[in-house]
Amino acid sequence: MTESIEEKKVPANPGEEWLKVESLDLDAQGVAHKADGMVVFIEGALPFEEVQFNVHRRKNNWEQGTVTTIRRESSQRVRPGCPHFGLHTGACGGCKMQHLDAAAQVAVKQRALEDNLWHLGKVKPENLLRPLEGPAWHYRYRARLSVRHVVKKGTVLIGFHERKSRYLADMQVCPVLPKQVSEMLMPLRELIGSMDARDTCPQIELACGDAPDSTRLGTIALVLRHLEPLSRADIDRLKAFAAKNEGVQWWLQPKGPDTVKLLEEGGTPLAYRLPEFGVTMPFKPTDFTQVNPHINRALVGKALRLLDVQSDERVIDWFCGLGNFTLPLASQARVVLGIEGSDTLVARATDNFKRNQPATSARRELSSATFVARNLFEMTPEMLVADGSADKWLVDPPREGAFALAKAIADLHQQPELRTDGWTPPKRIVYVSCNPSTLARDAGLLVHQAGYRCTYAGVVNMFPHTAHVESIAVFEQE
Repeated sequence: MTESIEEKKVPANPGEEWLKVESLDLDAQGVAHKADGMVVFIEGALPFEEVQFNVHRRKNNWEQGTVTTIRRESSQRVRPGCPHFGLHTGACGGCKMQHLDAAAQVAVKQRALEDNLWHLGKVKPENLLRPLEGPAWHYRYRARLSVRHVVKKGTVLIGFHERKSRYLADMQVCPVLPKQVSEMLMPLRELIGSMDARDTCPQIELACGDAPDSTRLGTIALVLRHLEPLSRADIDRLKAFAAKNEGVQWWLQPKGPDTVKLLEEGGTPLAYRLPEFGVTMPFKPTDFTQVNPHINRALVGKALRLLDVQSDERVIDWFCGLGNFTLPLASQARVVLGIEGSDTLVARATDNFKRNQPATSARRELSSATFVARNLFEMTPEMLVADGSADKWLVDPPREGAFALAKAIADLHQQPELRTDGWTPPKRIVYVSCNPSTLARDAGLLVHQAGYRCTYAGVVNMFPHTAHVESIAVFEQE
């Protein structure tokens, strides 16, 4: 057991106040109130538990600390699935909620979504969607792993940082990574430790693809960031490691992301698949793709069902990236416009669309799809009108949200004279969000200034055991 559970056995400190934990915040801290009304945030404590804690940070109206004693334990407390999780010295900081039952984690995230929508946007969805869930373990197909040669310990560490620390955790396994990758951590540490460049390789970025049948792990791309040119001996060591470990593909990154290059040609290219729509998406290891392919497949299907695209409709996919939603949309709509801020991604999305045109009559025909580059953080009503009317929108922004886009459509609603060329707003918008606070802000604009109702909203458990909240919301014209 980790110390976060064992600590309940520590004798109580006489005179210290017992606190009843009322809720859990998104940093997985228990929230309680002292007798004088002061708010207390307690790491390691769960709702409905009675605890004592030690204080490590204090402000005028709140305190923050770590649980020391649990008198009444929550029925939702579980044994963490990873030996590196906990409150002990050196604990990994990659996960925050492993001590909480997986279903309860989803409930916490659903509550966070509803609270953000109401408190920040004054929006209450008419209906709550059932959470989208998938495997709780071995789901993470993307990760940025830090690398450090620790001379004093005579070892190389690879993984995530310790909880609230700049030091790397001494990770020997990681149950949220694919099992094959988790089992590779120690051999990777040995490999880097044997290299001439052990002190100048600060990072390995992981990107996994699907196997052709989409049911298992395919190519495992490892992007090695190296600050100095690699020796011939090091190159040979990397090649030997790839030959020994099935599916491993080394990429080298001497400088910025644009310098990433495949070490050895051949092998199976990286790709993920959306079988429901007959789509295969090739990608490079530094491209943005969803961390959890199981949930991504379910999310794309759910979003398209909520959008309910008809064969005679025009759809705009905002922040389209590589075409994760655009290509499935093109299997249903009359025409799709994908808009993205990066010229490089626009080129890649266009190429992916061409690659997915049917080579045989057995494959599904994709309708017309066009991709263009726009700075979506500087959208104006005039730019929105210039992109033309669409029956429906799919919006999938980064953490910053889609404020400029929401503001532009709100301005067009409030100033009809700006709607030139017969422009009309979309009847329905499906908004996929990775940040509930920016979703709430944009939802407030759409509902209170742009003439929409929020008809559905719900969470998508893309990152089990972490505080990350992915969600989806539907807006329909009044």
